[in-house]
Amino acid sequence: MDDVLIECSPGISGDMLLGAFYDLGVPKKVIEQPLIDLGLKDLFQLEFEESKSCSIRGIQAKVVNIDCNSIKRTWRSIKELILNSHLEEKLKKLIFEVFESLAIAEGKVHGIKSEDVHFHEIGAIDSLVDIIGVCAALNYLNPNRVYCNEPLLGKGFVQTEHGKLSVPTPAVIELIRQKNIKVLSNYDSIEGELSTPTGIALIANLVENLEPPSKYSVNSYGVGIGNLKFPFPNLVRVYKITSFKDSCINEQINPKREEISVQEAWIDDQTPEDISNFVEKLRIEGAYDVSYQAINMKKNRIGFSIQVILPIEKKEFFRQLWFNYSSTIGVRERIQSRWILLRRTGECSTTFGNIKVKQILKPDGSIIMKPENDEVLRLKLKHKISTEEVRKIIKETSENFKAFENWK
Repeated sequence: MDDVLIECSPGISGDMLLGAFYDLGVPKKVIEQPLIDLGLKDLFQLEFEESKSCSIRGIQAKVVNIDCNSIKRTWRSIKELILNSHLEEKLKKLIFEVFESLAIAEGKVHGIKSEDVHFHEIGAIDSLVDIIGVCAALNYLNPNRVYCNEPLLGKGFVQTEHGKLSVPTPAVIELIRQKNIKVLSNYDSIEGELSTPTGIALIANLVENLEPPSKYSVNSYGVGIGNLKFPFPNLVRVYKITSFKDSCINEQINPKREEISVQEAWIDDQTPEDISNFVEKLRIEGAYDVSYQAINMKKNRIGFSIQVILPIEKKEFFRQLWFNYSSTIGVRERIQSRWILLRRTGECSTTFGNIKVKQILKPDGSIIMKPENDEVLRLKLKHKISTEEVRKIIKETSENFKAFENWK
């Protein structure tokens, strides 16, 4: 399986990345199909044209907006569109995470709830095409690992829906803070927006290694050309590469330590049905885990103790969920560290066919493979055999593991 290397030369934007993936060989149908599936087909025309920047050839992605209504989409409306779609789960997850990071960043810089963010340029049809198209292209290529070099942000000013903003824009600054992205600082860089919020959000969520491998060979590449004119080539390259590092596992500590946020509250004035709906909401929004139990509270009332473990960068977003979707008037919160074993999801072939599994890397280098519980239940009901028998057959016949993601 190839790796993918994204080269910011010198910055990154969604349309340049889309053009590079098309030039690399991703079919136009692959890029457009999820947009059609989301009901957006009558709102745009997408064209890929040969172009040059400082005599260097490449492909320029052009989106013609035929959305006559010019809807100002919020994150709430975009989220419903994504979650209610019938897209492949892996692709849906990629698209959701990119838009969610943009919503959280925009909400932070404007001081409003992320769900109420009016995306303006980001919610316009051309940005929807860029984000969904790039996610579809990467999902189609299904690389083993995705690398990217550190981008330049540029300087000066850019005209936006919010008026004239300095470069880098507030959303870009919040994204690189939120995702802890390293960027290059070059005070002699030409004036202009070299990296857009859409471009930064894409690499923040799709790239795991923000530096190229130390040794690799190039199998093929594509070039995306930008709209802005500079005295240097304004382009993005995407390479299919074979990297020669021993393994991405060897570059990581296993188990690895990470910081998480833990939030909890006791609630005694909501029904069990309401509590159940709220817990499901927490899970849908990306909690690592949620637990709750009945407890005795003041005045001998039966209440619920709810505890949620979540990514630390989402703690502000989850605070809003507590106050918007439950009756609590206070939330306890603490930052903790945890040690976790590296894991990755994928599928393997068995006598039952291809099934979804998870691999877990033990500290001694051995790998444990576990079938997803939903798969075990499905096979148990289908073949009318016990859970133990299903797991035994999977263990004895599994082969040809195909990873959906890197070790993480």
